[in-house]
Amino acid sequence: MAGKKKEASLQASVTNQEQWEEMLATKGLTVVDVYQQWCGPCRAVVSLLRKIKNELGDDLLHFATAEADSIDALEKYRGKCEPTFLFYGGGELVAVLRGANAPLLQRMIVEELGKEKLVLEQGGERKVVKDDGLVDDDEKTEEEHSPQQSDNEESIIVPASKSYTVAIIKPDAVAHGKANEIIMKIQDAGFEILAHKEHTLTEVEARDFYQHKAAEACFEDLVQFMSSGPSHILVLSQVEGSANVVPAWREFIGPADTEEARRENPESLRAQYGTQTLFNAVHGSEDSDQASRELAFFFPNLRTASVTEQDGEEERVERTLALIRPDVARENREEILAQIHNSGFTVALQKEVMLTEEQVRQFYFQHVEEDYFPALLRSMTSGPVLALALARMGAVHHWKNILGPTDVKKAKEESPECLRAQFAVEDEPINQLHGSASHEEAEREINFFFPEQQTLAVIKPDAIEEHKETILEEIRGSGFSVTRLKETVLSREMAEEFYKEHRDKPFFNQLVEFMSRGPCMMLVLTKENAVEEWRALMGPADPDQAKVTSPNSVRARFASDILHNSVHGSSSERHAEETIRLIFGDICTDAELAGDGETDATIPGESHNSTPCSPQAGESDDPEDSLNHNT
Repeated sequence: MAGKKKEASLQASVTNQEQWEEMLATKGLTVVDVYQQWCGPCRAVVSLLRKIKNELGDDLLHFATAEADSIDALEKYRGKCEPTFLFYGGGELVAVLRGANAPLLQRMIVEELGKEKLVLEQGGERKVVKDDGLVDDDEKTEEEHSPQQSDNEESIIVPASKSYTVAIIKPDAVAHGKANEIIMKIQDAGFEILAHKEHTLTEVEARDFYQHKAAEACFEDLVQFMSSGPSHILVLSQVEGSANVVPAWREFIGPADTEEARRENPESLRAQYGTQTLFNAVHGSEDSDQASRELAFFFPNLRTASVTEQDGEEERVERTLALIRPDVARENREEILAQIHNSGFTVALQKEVMLTEEQVRQFYFQHVEEDYFPALLRSMTSGPVLALALARMGAVHHWKNILGPTDVKKAKEESPECLRAQFAVEDEPINQLHGSASHEEAEREINFFFPEQQTLAVIKPDAIEEHKETILEEIRGSGFSVTRLKETVLSREMAEEFYKEHRDKPFFNQLVEFMSRGPCMMLVLTKENAVEEWRALMGPADPDQAKVTSPNSVRARFASDILHNSVHGSSSERHAEETIRLIFGDICTDAELAGDGETDATIPGESHNSTPCSPQAGESDDPEDSLNHNT
């Protein structure tokens, strides 16, 4: 009987202001679980509190639950469903904990109880705190619950040495009161929670977040579900001994299909808490790149901590050039790219290019007199070379380490796990992968394969009023510099000149009328590989095709049909030069300033060489791009 009575009264229930004041008068330390009426107390910690109470057996330790909706003193806590524990000693607030972090909660209870006993026994001074996480109503903004603003204004620091992923406890699990239970299981599994907030996605935000699924049949249902109620958004770092948290987290949550999860991974979160594929309780980033995008979506104030090496110098985010030579590019490119991603690199630029002998001699000018150069020349001109600009902290150093020794025999003997040893070609003395030797050399080599270009971009009349600012943000966010810009209404004569190559096409008059019916925004964009990078960002001319093949592209999201397709871009460097001169007058390119009028004659990767992620050369970009600009 006594045991049952103790169990039943583990937490005193406080539901009004009078009971609150009585609770504050209790001698000792009182730990209060503050909750909202609609979501209830944090049931996940009850067993922990009971364990602590039984182990300590201290009459000065008390637990309570308090309903914020009905207690005047807790008015500022209303509307916040994140687990919050308030520690009171002598009626004063002495500590605050947000989130159901079981180990931390236990440690704080023990520490704060010890402090309170010292105050009571020895008359020490009680250290009173304020809950800095509270914000007065007049300090709130309309954007308080936007995913683009953290509930805690302090920067979220992700150690550069750690990988991270975004986890979402979805509305179905939150509505069933499972969020705290899931959070505790996440922590018990060894994942570190770097950031945590509750947020209800708007329908617009849900569409934006899941835009990569726009072509799927369930997209509308997914949007409605994810905007139906609050979710918990977490940033997780890896479990101990795991190099990459993404696969570890995806293994922990299980397959998206809950039936499959129950069959193949019955201990996974989706098997335990999901009910069907759509209502599968939790979300996890698919890969490191998606994790980065999702982190920026929910936590734009993220800051990566610098890693200080033993010599006291800080690593910095930098780029290095990687080349996958033709012999292995044909057979092993996907396997090598997978190892690159797993090593924490981001592929900033990518291009497949056929090199001439002269270009190989120009790139490897320091090696031309070496005995091995003929073999290197033969290898580099035997087929397409895959060129990559890789980015990460200390990229040059880390890529060289992964590559291993330049001598293939030495690589096999001394570092058999390195890439050059793994992908050595039999009877071929030349290693199959290249890496820049230094930061300075990396920039020179990247510029060789990805020279800075200019391209013309046009935001068309159908998109300029509603989507102009969003498109401009995406342009700048994708690394383009806007070097010239003007908003103008094309006269019919100017539109006819702009599209003169289409004069004999049946759609010419319709195109001219559309382009001269309202204002356009003309931009000169500058970036490495600008022509193809902008074409990739635009997506295919037909928005229906864009939604299938490039769902994140501008046209997939904003275009209505093949004529009203939001944006235009030059189809080649030469086309860009012509249209920029037409719209802005003469603009000198770097090559012309150097006295070379043929700007793309000696640059590897002319416009006829497409990147794997951009439209194929010769493919129509707009209705106007059948102008043979690509020949």
